Amino acid sequence: MLIEVKVPVLPESITEATLVNWHKKAGESVRRDENLIDVETDKVVLELPAPDSGVIAEIRKPDGATVMAQEVIAVIDTAAKATAAKSAVVAGAAAAPPSPSATAVAAQDNVSALPSARKLMADQGVAAAQVTGTGRGGRITKGDVLEAVEAKATTPKAPKLSAPEPVAKAPAVPLPTKAGGRPEQRVPMSRLRQRVAERLVQSQSVAAILTTFNEVNMAPVIELRNRYKERFEKEHGVKLGFMGFFVKAAVHALRKFPALNASIDATDIIYHGYFDIGIAVGSPRGLVVPILRDADQLTIAEIEQQIADFGKRAQEGKLTVEELTGGTYTISNGGVFGSMLSTPIINPPQSAILGVHATKDRAVVENGQIVVRPMNYLAQSYDHRIIDGREAVLSLVAIKEALEDPARMLLDL
Repeated sequence: MLIEVKVPVLPESITEATLVNWHKKAGESVRRDENLIDVETDKVVLELPAPDSGVIAEIRKPDGATVMAQEVIAVIDTAAKATAAKSAVVAGAAAAPPSPSATAVAAQDNVSALPSARKLMADQGVAAAQVTGTGRGGRITKGDVLEAVEAKATTPKAPKLSAPEPVAKAPAVPLPTKAGGRPEQRVPMSRLRQRVAERLVQSQSVAAILTTFNEVNMAPVIELRNRYKERFEKEHGVKLGFMGFFVKAAVHALRKFPALNASIDATDIIYHGYFDIGIAVGSPRGLVVPILRDADQLTIAEIEQQIADFGKRAQEGKLTVEELTGGTYTISNGGVFGSMLSTPIINPPQSAILGVHATKDRAVVENGQIVVRPMNYLAQSYDHRIIDGREAVLSLVAIKEALEDPARMLLDL
């Protein structure tokens, strides 16, 4: 019996997808629910499981093909046996030695790697054994493969010492290192990168974006965190970070100034009676913004647990479309990369975004005296079409005051 393998129904607003990497070839056997191929959409990478056990009779769409929802991309023969096909493959292999790319593809089947890393290993003919995975649980990322490719193209040198990075490294494009050359390489944008580019341009061209700045003394939050972080981790099974405090402070300010939690629909303003806070997270595929639903009803422990889960699954490409859709306000923490100041771009159709930066000891004046305090610059970009400067400034002051005196959030002051 022949069964068609179809592209799954795509989420609303997504019309097409890209086939990233087939994990099976024509003639190979497959088990029911085994992942056949990774399908990349504008927002997430979906795994397409086999609808039934059998043998891959035909692959109609290759890696890199653009497909639509419910389009047939392969056919599985549930009655066929894989023995004959396997013997033919073995005979062909005996006649000609396997190419490096074929060896790399075979090695990938038994290694834990991100979809983009698998494809790059196959393209570059890099075996999995040659790559050291730096992702969660030793999983291989695209950046790891690029480093292996670069290492092959250059002479060995002393290991480079560098500080550990908080998230996956941005993939660098390997270029020839021949002296006197002027190398270039054209690389297609991923669907996620294209979507991010479209939304950022849309935000800049449609919204009237302004940014207001303030600085906050993080000493009270740091003291509170240091006092309870060990008990917090034992009790809740997650580390006490700073994002939980920023989320709570933002919700505290949004309650006071609802326009920052609103959005524009044609000539109407929609005031949201809930607080869905987007948290910008770096991933090997680019920036993603999973949503903390009803953040006002979450404890700091629940916020930290969800953010940790988002970060892990962002690296693995396991975030769902539903988790990346919606949101009424966004927080972007460029401080983890060392950013001191930036002007974040609004994530449409939202009307405001908070940029958090690195906390550094700086000299400040208190009561006429110069003292050293751990200071953080906050930047809030807002859509001036519905948010006046007064609301933008006072809401940022409310965030500052909540962080400098956390009791305000408990007492709703």
